[in-house]
Amino acid sequence: MRQISGNKLLVKALKEEGVTTLFGYPGACTIDISDELYRQSGIDIILPRHEQALVHEADAYARTTGKVGVCLVTSGPGATNLVTGLATANYDSVPLVCFTGQVARHLIGNDAFQEVDIVGITRSITKYGVTVRNREDLGRIIKEAFYIARTGRPGPVLIDLPKDVMAELGSAEYPKTVNIRGYKPNTSVHMGQLKKALKMLQKAKKPLFLAGGGVNIANANEIFTSVVEKTQVPVVTTVMGRGAISTKHPLFIGNLGMHGAYAANMAVTNCDLLFSIGTRFNDRITGKLHEFAPNAQIVHIDIDTASISRNIHVDVPIVADAKEAITKMAEYVTECNTKKWRTEIDIWKNEHPLSMKNRPLMGPLDIFNEINKQFDKAIIVTDVGQHQMLTSQFVDITENRKLIMSGGLGTMGYGLPGAIGAQIGNPGVPVISISGDGGMQMNIQELATAVLEELPIINCIFNNTYLGMVRQWQKLFYGKRYSMTNLRSGALSRRTNGEEYPKYTPDFIKLAESYGAKGIRVTKREEIAAAFEEARKSTKVPTVIEFIIDPEEMVYPMVKPGGTLADLIMDC
Repeated sequence: MRQISGNKLLVKALKEEGVTTLFGYPGACTIDISDELYRQSGIDIILPRHEQALVHEADAYARTTGKVGVCLVTSGPGATNLVTGLATANYDSVPLVCFTGQVARHLIGNDAFQEVDIVGITRSITKYGVTVRNREDLGRIIKEAFYIARTGRPGPVLIDLPKDVMAELGSAEYPKTVNIRGYKPNTSVHMGQLKKALKMLQKAKKPLFLAGGGVNIANANEIFTSVVEKTQVPVVTTVMGRGAISTKHPLFIGNLGMHGAYAANMAVTNCDLLFSIGTRFNDRITGKLHEFAPNAQIVHIDIDTASISRNIHVDVPIVADAKEAITKMAEYVTECNTKKWRTEIDIWKNEHPLSMKNRPLMGPLDIFNEINKQFDKAIIVTDVGQHQMLTSQFVDITENRKLIMSGGLGTMGYGLPGAIGAQIGNPGVPVISISGDGGMQMNIQELATAVLEELPIINCIFNNTYLGMVRQWQKLFYGKRYSMTNLRSGALSRRTNGEEYPKYTPDFIKLAESYGAKGIRVTKREEIAAAFEEARKSTKVPTVIEFIIDPEEMVYPMVKPGGTLADLIMDC
């Protein structure tokens, strides 16, 4: 039988798995793989400017296409630069397969140049990680990696490739099937448990659906909407679940949690049945655990057994894929008597509508209103901070608009590379990234990637000259002691005891133009519409729109630290 090198088999495996885009950065331990990729056609190689950005780009590509995101980096620092992105994907259940170069086997453990135990380092933030020790195992391991990444609760997988293993000759066969002892993802729904849950739903006087990110990951939005309409049960979502049902739907109440809508938090606090699908019940949505949904029986559908009853004890656990479970639900559900309950929720909505205080200066709401007006179809990518929470509150997410962000880990620097990955995976769809001035600078070098790949991303920078979310906590709970959050602070401010500050650096417009991107600065609300219209004219060039935002803009409502969902600060 013909024998080929491990490098050739890797390229063959990628093609067998349907990979058409690979995000890679080269180095000594992967140069032979790069050479094999050079010889092939059919896989586009994206060369970012930093490995951390690279993995975020693969992550967003996966989130927005439903495919597995694929990374290739070298050993040592190339591998360790993946760590934050792997943790981001792990928290948010994103299927990635990341290949890392490794020194030759006889050098492992000898502190060789650019040698690290990347499998050990990432063990707690990957779904599976392995160093390939034998050439004959390479094909099987790659096949298993793609299977593990995309099945069950999706997640990142890391394969460490010693250079000598990849140079060795071996079988050209790539497996067709996978059989992993001990890993048999559940693909069915326990009908007894599901019917029990649906009986409880029918009897409840104040039932409520809680939709998490699992509904979006499973692409169950359409069938979930039909179940909601059949039952007439109102819906709240987590931030990651936003878009599980259109935010314009009359049965959608809002997001719950730390910055949730008043009506959504009150609905969870007062419901008698919380029917939850695809959420981990993390601390940002529960508040004080023992007072979360205190009057409710709780049903929890989740693909991950470990997520059920980990934080919140549930009455009816159902381990299942969200789409499978909701599809079965659609066969059995009938209308519930929720008219009185929905009237109660409407009173909360009317008493405390989700809004922002009117100010004479341009504010975030003006920008979001224009996005909602101009973009019928779009992928919205956020960084992390105040702008992220405001986006999750005010940008309408419908069947034609997708929202992606780093939810579980809260990774600053995700916005721009996330937008790049989303645009590469969805050519022709408008992609808008929304970042703060702090997060934008964490991966701003990726403007070069966006320019060279001719991506017409619209990058919105909310520049309030501060690290806004931390500043908000300092204002509310730390006596306005703005420590380490003023992005203009430095030698001058120290020398003058905070009396003087230099101009903001960088000049984002000049910086964008230096990369070959378009730059627009907006200081008045009257300029917003024209800025977006101008950006939309560019079909092969990214645009940076810098919006000058008042540092005093805040995100409300806000649950007090250590409080319950009802302990909301509405404004100040």
